[in-house]
Amino acid sequence: MAAHFLFLALLALASSHAIASDPSQLQDFCVADRKSDVFVNGFVCKDPKMAKPEDFFFSGLDKPGDTGNKLGSNVTQVNVNQIPGLNTLGISLARLDFAPYGLNPPHIHPRGTEILIVLEGMLYVGFVTSNPNQLFTKVLNKGDVFVFPQGLIHFQFNYGKTNAVAIAGLSSQNPGVITIANAVFGAKPPISDYVLAKAFQLDKKTVDWLQAQFWMDNNN
Repeated sequence: MAAHFLFLALLALASSHAIASDPSQLQDFCVADRKSDVFVNGFVCKDPKMAKPEDFFFSGLDKPGDTGNKLGSNVTQVNVNQIPGLNTLGISLARLDFAPYGLNPPHIHPRGTEILIVLEGMLYVGFVTSNPNQLFTKVLNKGDVFVFPQGLIHFQFNYGKTNAVAIAGLSSQNPGVITIANAVFGAKPPISDYVLAKAFQLDKKTVDWLQAQFWMDNNN
């Protein structure tokens, strides 16, 4: 009986691991057919005979992103929406550009772990664990690498006087992003100001002011 329960526990563990990641390919590749009306977890495969080199190609990552915004940062995504050949492969990347004192604000990737390498400049980075909310931070210089575990709040900040550039790899074809401030104060329709005032121990007027701000999107 004990062996039976052990088998069921191992089976449940294996199953949970399998469903917690991107769908695995059962063929060489599964180029996303973004024109299909069929709704699946990911994208429907294009007929392999119709695949072409451009389905696995992206150009332009050498070009700096526009950092002329309130945050002073820009994220250029390269995921399945840019390279349809990434469908089912469980990987993507992004270029991050920072003006001096630019910030990629606290956010999470619900479907992917991130590994980041600094190409130019210097970044102060960090992530926060689930309860008891321990903060892990590091100052990164050119050539340094840092990992942000899946689903944890993290950020990158350029507190140098020159531009900074980084490349991030993510363990999902479509890792998603939830920017904390945007989600909390910029949700549509808005979260009740009473709920937010109580949660953050603020007065209602402060919450109303925060909700009235322009909450810009950032993609990584």
